[in-house]
Amino acid sequence: MSRRPRRNHSPAFKAKVALAAIRGEKTMSELAEQFDVHPNQISTWREQLLQGASNVFDSGEKSEAAAPAIDVKSLHAKIGQFALENDFLSGALDKAGLLPSAKR
Repeated sequence: MSRRPRRNHSPAFKAKVALAAIRGEKTMSELAEQFDVHPNQISTWREQLLQGASNVFDSGEKSEAAAPAIDVKSLHAKIGQFALENDFLSGALDKAGLLPSAKR
């Protein structure tokens, strides 16, 4: 018997299957057959949904604080530095005759 290649399921699909398992309208075997997923995988996704459900109602302040603040000024300075270095190096290569003819 050949093995099926590994599949990656989208978060939306996982949520759909987990919600169907939570509803309890069908057995795990029926859900596994319907969604073509192993019953153990459905149980795992169901538990993950139940454990993460409390995070849905958390205030948005925690998620914003977890993301690092982006310093736009330092990023612009870094871009300027790289542009200056590229210009300098391309000029040096041109003077040394090492720059390919297509870039001249």
